[in-house]
Amino acid sequence: MAKKIVLLGSTGSIGTQSLDVIRAQGYEVLALAAGRSVDKMLGQISQFAPKAVAMADEKAAEVLRMRLAGVTGAPRVYSGKDGLVALARMEEADVVLNAVVGIAGLPATLAALQAGHDVALANKESLVTGGYLVTNAAKENGAKLLPVDSEHSAIFQCLQDEYSARSLQKILLTASGGPFFGKTWQELERVTKADALRHPNWAMGAKITIDSASLMNKGLELIEAVWLFGLRPEQVQIVVQRQSVIHSMVQFSDHSILAQLGVPDMRIPIQYALTWPQRGAAIAPELDFTQLRQLTFDTADEKTFRCLAACKKAIAKGGLGPCAANGANEEAVRLFLEDKIPFLKIGELVEGIVDSEAWGGTYTLDDVYECDRMARAYVLAHV
Repeated sequence: MAKKIVLLGSTGSIGTQSLDVIRAQGYEVLALAAGRSVDKMLGQISQFAPKAVAMADEKAAEVLRMRLAGVTGAPRVYSGKDGLVALARMEEADVVLNAVVGIAGLPATLAALQAGHDVALANKESLVTGGYLVTNAAKENGAKLLPVDSEHSAIFQCLQDEYSARSLQKILLTASGGPFFGKTWQELERVTKADALRHPNWAMGAKITIDSASLMNKGLELIEAVWLFGLRPEQVQIVVQRQSVIHSMVQFSDHSILAQLGVPDMRIPIQYALTWPQRGAAIAPELDFTQLRQLTFDTADEKTFRCLAACKKAIAKGGLGPCAANGANEEAVRLFLEDKIPFLKIGELVEGIVDSEAWGGTYTLDDVYECDRMARAYVLAHV
């Protein structure tokens, strides 16, 4: 029987590539959610005939309802944060793929897990901001977290042998280095938004592309890996792999290392998350080793790229430290994309909020939202 998928964030980069995979696998789209792209959502409704859809933007939801009025078989339209949560809880779902950007994806992740659904997680911020809550929800409800990020998917694939997994020593989390690899602080003072949005290997949305340029994305992925795989922060080593061919590696107690390789195509990890524990027929290109001239490895420059250093501090502090770092970054990236702050200011603001408090201890969902609010207020007060 074909799996039934709820896809949150369907009109973004990960969402549209997820639909490519769903179509190729013959899966059923049970529900779709997007932010405000009404025209794109209408196109997806026409192609995939979901039973329900949601628009995070209330006005967009109202426009969608009007445009679907009188259409035979039109899906039910939900709106706002509650709409995402309602879709995540749909009883018929086999997998909920959460590709929402930012902390906005956290409530839906929790709702899906609490409903006992496996979650294919592209929304790393769910674990960064609420890792304690998310992992507990998965355990308590017998649900699985299936990583969609290429690096975490690589690690997950390398750990499928449960006997070897017990002897895991450390993870080598790879990074492309982004568009500014090797640049000095002085050079980064002059970079533009257009420069930062020009990733050398991956085609992604604007926010994650900026995070890649600042190495914030790698810091968030380090935090995500700690929660996903139950590791100590010092068990995660970041290695720059400029060609984005080795997506990550794992080292065992005998110092054997396994790596997952492939072309830089997000449809590969998306497909593995949706088909797991099986593998489906490929829709991404094959890696041609005869054309692979080099594989290089370097150290990430934390002294220049302060976002990465700040994330390491945040996960070491524990508690709401990662949530504070994420909130400050989301607000700072928004300001950068609006041409209101320079590129280097992002790292300064993220490190500033992490250094401002102790952040340790357990927390509730309300604490997460309050921490996020405080972090964003900190950014606005320091620009």
